[in-house]
Amino acid sequence: MSRFEEIKNLIDSLEDDFSKFYDKQNQAAGTRVRKGMQELKNKAQEIRTEVQDIKNKA
Repeated sequence: MSRFEEIKNLIDSLEDDFSKFYDKQNQAAGTRVRKGMQELKNKAQEIRTEVQDIKNKA
C-alpha cells in the first residue's frame, strides 16, 4: 500500500498549485502543475511495471 500512499501524497501536494493556476491564473503554478503531473505519470508507469512483474511471477 505504500505505492498508493505515494500517489495520494503527490496529488495532495499539487492541490494548492491547481487552485492557484485555475482560479487565479498564476502561470508559475501552472509550471508546477505540469511538473507534478509528469512526476505522477512516471510513478504510474513504475507501478504498472511493478504490477506486471509481480503478475508474471505468479
